[in-house]
Amino acid sequence: MSWRDGRNGTGGGTGETGGETDRAGGSGRGGWSGPGGSRRRRYGALAGVVAVALTAGGCGGDGGSGGGGGSGGGRAGATDSAHPSASPGGAHRAAPGVSAATWRKWGLKPLPAAPEPPADKPVKLSATGPVPVLAHIPTSKKVVFITVDDGQEKDPKFIAMMRDLKIPITLFLMNDAVKSDYAYFKPLQALGDHIQNHTLHHPVMNTLPLARQKEEVCGDQRILTERYGVAPLLFRPPYGAYDARTRTAVAECGPRAIVWWRESMQIKNMQYQTADKKLRPGDIILAHFRGPSELKGTTMTEMFANMLRHIREQGFAVARLEDYIQPPAR
Repeated sequence: MSWRDGRNGTGGGTGETGGETDRAGGSGRGGWSGPGGSRRRRYGALAGVVAVALTAGGCGGDGGSGGGGGSGGGRAGATDSAHPSASPGGAHRAAPGVSAATWRKWGLKPLPAAPEPPADKPVKLSATGPVPVLAHIPTSKKVVFITVDDGQEKDPKFIAMMRDLKIPITLFLMNDAVKSDYAYFKPLQALGDHIQNHTLHHPVMNTLPLARQKEEVCGDQRILTERYGVAPLLFRPPYGAYDARTRTAVAECGPRAIVWWRESMQIKNMQYQTADKKLRPGDIILAHFRGPSELKGTTMTEMFANMLRHIREQGFAVARLEDYIQPPAR
């Protein structure tokens, strides 16, 4: 199974791309320009901070890097109990009942229906110990997982698109981006989409001391729990940059895994981390809440439709990431 080991302080392979305009960078609290400003992040040079790319199959094929998730094993403990971060909407499939006419409304052809969630979750998290780092979910099913970061763009049409198409997504929300309108994301949560942790201010985490990293993770954890009623189970570091201190901060603040990605969506094209530029079963895809000012005139729904076309062309269904992860017992 493909896990990443954070002991060497690795960063996100392709940087964090939000529609061919973003580049990895920034430091301290300077990674986000804040609401009411230019709505773009401030990026600086990262020389060596975000330096390691995921390779095809994740380090050494499907075997992971040195045994994976931080404690020397691929899995972090098997449990059967639900975690409080389960969305109030419960588990939802990518609904096969969406009509062809509804797909055409968004300029799309139907995607394959996602299979039923596995009863035996391929990723099992433990309540204690080092947090694993996931870039891929071990599965033979032809499914991929869409994750959407930060919360900067709040296009009502995107909510309508998700209601119509019932595509499951995972939201990694950053407080500086969402605090202008926390309510925007509640309809997505009601559809069954899970809200996860992406820091308060979007800093480059592995440039910060442990105390500051804990402020970022614990602060976002507290606010998201208060605003959405559930505690995030997963954490994504901005730009993919993390180190051993990040893993300590995440473990102490509540999330039980760090999530990377294998592909990232640009405006029209998918950016791959493999030479053959192909999706593989269990891949995690990174996208962003972005609008025309960041996407060179393209809307959020147009970008998302382009992503779905790439997924469909390769014969994949979209499944819910959390349906393949077993939360720890509490």
